[in-house]
Amino acid sequence: MVYLLTGPKGSGKTQQMIEQANKKSKECNGNVVLIKKTHRDTASVAFNIRTICMDDYPAIKNIDGYIGFLYGMYSSNHDIECVFIDGILKHADISLENVPAFIDRLNRISKDCGIEFYVSISAAKSDLADVNPEHCKYLN
Repeated sequence: MVYLLTGPKGSGKTQQMIEQANKKSKECNGNVVLIKKTHRDTASVAFNIRTICMDDYPAIKNIDGYIGFLYGMYSSNHDIECVFIDGILKHADISLENVPAFIDRLNRISKDCGIEFYVSISAAKSDLADVNPEHCKYLN
């Protein structure tokens, strides 16, 4: 399943994502991954969560590359149960226009690999009207 956390920039989504990731890391039998754009705000992330900063991977410039990166993570670690993606609109070329296609692809990975995805988006729910409601749930 794909879970979405929406809201305007500066509304505390990053801290909510970190809190959710920390909580999941205590509940899951497998691994938890947190993907962020930068190294900022990672001090409060639990030590057992794999934190990935996309600034360290500048070659990932589009959705296909991003999806390939996610499959690569899973292929090297089949114990991944939850992936938190903070501020998705700051990653690769992901925009409000192509978020629905991105969410559909995340949903496919979720079904194929048994991974829950938690994604924060700096947008209102009304801006995501084209996202298939069968492929995601809103956390707020």
